[in-house]
Amino acid sequence: MHHREAERQRAFSRRALLLGGLNGAAFAALGVRLYHLQVEQGPAYATLADRNRVDERLLMPERGGLFDRTGRVLARNRPVYRIRVVREQAGDLRPVLARLATLIELSPEHIARVIERAEARRAFVPVTVRDDLTWGEVSAVALSTPELPGVSLDAGTRRDYVAGASMAHIVGYVGPVAEAELTGDPLLSMPEMRIGKNGIERVYDMALRGAAGMARLEVNAFGREIRELARVESTSGRDVRLSVDAELQRVVYERLALERSASAVVLDAQRGDVLALASAPGFDPALFENGIRTADWKALTADTLAPLVNKAVTGQYPPGSTFKMVVAMAALEAGAIDPATRIRCTGRTWLGGHAFHCWRKEGHGSLSVVNALAQSCDCFFYEAARRVGIDRIAAMAGRCGLGAELGVDLPAERPGLVPTIAWKKRRLGQGWHQGETLVAGIGQGYVLATPLQLAVMAARIGTGRAVLPRLVREAAEEAEPLAIDPGILAVVREGMVAVVNGGGGTARRAALDIPDVRMAGKTGTSQVRRITTAQRAANLHKRKDKPWEERHHALFVGYAPALAPRFAVSVVVEHGESGSAAAAPIARELLEAAFRLVPPDPLVADGTPPTRAGSRES
Repeated sequence: MHHREAERQRAFSRRALLLGGLNGAAFAALGVRLYHLQVEQGPAYATLADRNRVDERLLMPERGGLFDRTGRVLARNRPVYRIRVVREQAGDLRPVLARLATLIELSPEHIARVIERAEARRAFVPVTVRDDLTWGEVSAVALSTPELPGVSLDAGTRRDYVAGASMAHIVGYVGPVAEAELTGDPLLSMPEMRIGKNGIERVYDMALRGAAGMARLEVNAFGREIRELARVESTSGRDVRLSVDAELQRVVYERLALERSASAVVLDAQRGDVLALASAPGFDPALFENGIRTADWKALTADTLAPLVNKAVTGQYPPGSTFKMVVAMAALEAGAIDPATRIRCTGRTWLGGHAFHCWRKEGHGSLSVVNALAQSCDCFFYEAARRVGIDRIAAMAGRCGLGAELGVDLPAERPGLVPTIAWKKRRLGQGWHQGETLVAGIGQGYVLATPLQLAVMAARIGTGRAVLPRLVREAAEEAEPLAIDPGILAVVREGMVAVVNGGGGTARRAALDIPDVRMAGKTGTSQVRRITTAQRAANLHKRKDKPWEERHHALFVGYAPALAPRFAVSVVVEHGESGSAAAAPIARELLEAAFRLVPPDPLVADGTPPTRAGSRES
């Protein structure tokens, strides 16, 4: 009996010891875990808890402004009133927005987009319903606030394009960030963020954006803001000053708008500053800021006159007779002709049984190169081109700024085309024909140039310097001398002076109405379709009633004053039919406006040579 009692006591003691050991091990494991959580992982969990308590929100930077060469505002941020709605306060958004639509303009499609955006965010985050309210709309909404739960008035900014359509192809526009444009930069994810989509707004977008600020906010467990803990203000974007003169640009655009489709460029001939660059018809850049409406987009893209296209840098046209200076200089440089060489024009030039016609059916008779430029004789330049060859013509064209992009600060610049024998072999797999050289000699065939290139060509011939165009205002070194013999340039300039001021010049009616100031220039009329022998025989190509799109392009290039060029100009009137009748008079008006509106450049007015202040802003 005593023995059994002793055994039970020992068994109890073993069990108690085992349970005690297990409890001790459990407490030890708990202690290790607490040590790990509080000592080793404590800082990390503290940070995590702090993140749950503190929210960081980006502050939108103010976008930099755009100004013209004199400081006139071209694009700015205008304060506007906007309406916002908070979903959790509004309850059902549909009746609230329907009530709002009775007070301000809100289409059903717009309401659907607002609801979609609101439902994609947390219920307490405000969503913009509409901005740029008129004062009347602000008053109406303010008076009805008790009937509009969750709706509030707020102040924001909107990009304001002061010059409207006249500057649209230069300034461009901003718009909401598209899905494909997200780069991971949190600034781009902000609903109010706008980025440059075209023009200067696009090219200098990074400089114009600025840097976001940051606000540290204490929030509750649901993410609702309680108070602001700290704040770092945003940094505004940089202002960009352009080389254009806003008043001259307005004059140029309004003149071009009288034509069905046209473009023009006015340059500072010495510095290359783009003073005006216009393409008509244009468009209102404000249409794009909040995402263009479908109806507006369809109307713009369906317009056969392509108002969204900047024809001054993107349009590529056969330069026609404005190309004859290039051919003349190539032939003079190669010794194929000299200033005294005379070539007889009978109204046509024969090559291999094929006739190449001069615009003057009865011919010009015997002409020198100066006379041929003045009267724009085609036969003279057929022969000059045949003697010098296409490759030397192409080399001279390159020195004049043709056949390659000029690097102007605008998107979508096109290179034009100046063909060579190698180009045709490489591109078309075909040999070059001499007849194609003759056609290129009068700026037809494969030859293409943009209006900007034509203005640069005029500036280079007038100044003898390798001028490059630019749209951002800055001091710059004088352009390098053009690699063309000054004597050759003098001969061509004499011909261009005679075009406008000579008795037989093709643009003599476009002489400037400014005392003691003469313009030098060259007309051009480029065919848009081939004229058949039958059409020429029947004079069908001269019919006045042929369709607009079948009429020739009208061109003019020039500079003034003739002896000390200050401005260079190019004008292209699509299907304008005649360079002398349609384009030259416009060029005269634009140059007269330039002399009237653009004062001498203060960057060089003191006579000291300008220096380069820096490369293009980015």
